[in-house]
Amino acid sequence: MADPLDALRSLMAAHSPPLHALVVPSEDNHQSEYVSERDKRRQFVSGFTGSAGLALITMNEALLWTDGRYFLQATQQLSDRWKLMRIGEDPTVETWIADNLPSEAVVGIDPWCVSVETAQRYEKAFSGKKQQLFQLSSNLVDEVWNDRPVAEASPVMVQPLEFAGCSVQDKFKDLREKLLKENARGIIFSSLDEVAWLYNIRGNDVAYCPVVHSYAIVTTDSAFFYVDKRKISSEVQTYFSGNGIEIGDYNMVDSDVSLLASGQLNAKNKAKVDTEKSSDEMKSVKIWIDPSSCCLSLYAKLSADQVFSQQSPLALAKALKNPAELDGLRKAHVRDGAAVVHYLVWLDNKMQELYGASGYFNEPQGEQERKFPDEKLTEVSVSDKLEGFRAKQEHFKGLSFPTISSVGSNAAIIHYVPEPNTCAELDPDKIYLFDSGAQYLDGTTDITRTVHFGKPSQHEKSCYTAVLKGHIALDSATFPNGTTGHVLDVLARTPLWKSGLDYRHGTGHGIGAYLNVHEGPHQISFRPHARNVPLQSSMTVTDEPGYYEDGNFGIRLENVLVVKNADTKFNFGGKGYLAFEHITWAPYQTKLMDLTLLSPEEIEWVNSYHSDCRRILAPYMNEKEMEWLNKATEPISTSA
Repeated sequence: MADPLDALRSLMAAHSPPLHALVVPSEDNHQSEYVSERDKRRQFVSGFTGSAGLALITMNEALLWTDGRYFLQATQQLSDRWKLMRIGEDPTVETWIADNLPSEAVVGIDPWCVSVETAQRYEKAFSGKKQQLFQLSSNLVDEVWNDRPVAEASPVMVQPLEFAGCSVQDKFKDLREKLLKENARGIIFSSLDEVAWLYNIRGNDVAYCPVVHSYAIVTTDSAFFYVDKRKISSEVQTYFSGNGIEIGDYNMVDSDVSLLASGQLNAKNKAKVDTEKSSDEMKSVKIWIDPSSCCLSLYAKLSADQVFSQQSPLALAKALKNPAELDGLRKAHVRDGAAVVHYLVWLDNKMQELYGASGYFNEPQGEQERKFPDEKLTEVSVSDKLEGFRAKQEHFKGLSFPTISSVGSNAAIIHYVPEPNTCAELDPDKIYLFDSGAQYLDGTTDITRTVHFGKPSQHEKSCYTAVLKGHIALDSATFPNGTTGHVLDVLARTPLWKSGLDYRHGTGHGIGAYLNVHEGPHQISFRPHARNVPLQSSMTVTDEPGYYEDGNFGIRLENVLVVKNADTKFNFGGKGYLAFEHITWAPYQTKLMDLTLLSPEEIEWVNSYHSDCRRILAPYMNEKEMEWLNKATEPISTSA
């Protein structure tokens, strides 16, 4: 296949005005983290397959920005025509453009794929040299992508109320109260998970994310849903009508935002507004947009003085799980934990059977000899097996992200995804890390465990134990209301820092209720965004510290936590205090622990967690699996 860089540069030169640079982001029209195959434009032009990144193409350079999760992967995947720009270490894309492109340079963007927030940041950076952010009328990548996948019409599905836990009408009531409070007559929703959550629907338009390519507009008295109508069955049409939601074609959102701006957007069954209203009266009532998710193209339909620009009110509402969502998440994680244990039992047996490995529990006394040279386990074949164990569980709908199944040095690639033709074979002498999750009708899961089926080195044990100590420290935290994840992040890193070690990713992200596996607006991280939203009771968040040694191994441990009210002896300042409840269930490998580095409290935590694992997962185990689980969760002590 011809390198698309050359074709793109030809289009850039022929464009009127000629483009000095073209920005190709990872995101789609909805600013999604995970996008459909036909929206993977940055991957198409660069060859880099990570979920986060941005490509900048000039007439003589090609640069790719990505974050610390992907530095190693990008180094391996980018051709020598590309330069890797490390986010947090190198200048930002807008700074690079301002510093390296000439005055009055024209920078092309697809205004559907760039958020208001991003565009405004670019424009501010470009102003000093009068550089121009130019909104293209078509996406240049699409013009050179000859075999771009076609849009599929997967059906829209209604999420049952027993799992959603809150009716659309109740969500409308809460939302419209917030609109009135902010003097807003309407709000535009672009984020796919927000539209799905608000309307209690799910879909299959993006791999791993049960969402529908769609927009929503809600006013003080109407609601609209913009979607490819081929996805709407008569039953779903009836559901929307019954909730007072009007369905429009996906592309109608463009013209309807213009109508919203002029006060003329009305449901078909509602009377037209008074068109006699003055423009001043129209502007006094605001239209709410979320600048991080609303694209520049829709924003351009509004006048700046009528925009109320603030985080979507659904971001926090969706993060605060209701009792039905929490119940579903807990149940989903139990079934998921059972699948993970079934997998570990199978993998332990196979490693011993095929490779002569000492196994999950024992260290080898001599050399481990391969027993069946013609048979092998690969990173892909074992991850497929793990998916098979999950698929047997009730309410299984698919995976929640591509499984990270990684052996040895591949485990040092933080978001490594194995490919059938290039993946590694399992090796009893190397660490194996698997980070995986599933979508169930009642919840979304995400779990990481790291194991070794041979003899781990003392260094590997020390690193694993430091990661475990940080994992336990965060899980055990008690903190006052108003605390952000930026404050808590240090708890997971301190045991690593003591040895001069660290990791280049955040420590925790929210989890959806049968929605996206990465969910905001809160997070536990060193990044500035983690300061924005305090943790609150009924939020979910992951606890996933790690350590990665390029070329050698990687370690990560991950559970999903629910934030809960803490029962403290005192209540200083009347703030109220919070703590965590872990809902992920699968054992930690005690063979990888250096017990001399664990405090009595940490040993007690491991024993308590393992005791709960045995009790909670027992109903899902057969006799052999239960025997394995009993052994995997035997109490530990420093005298062992």
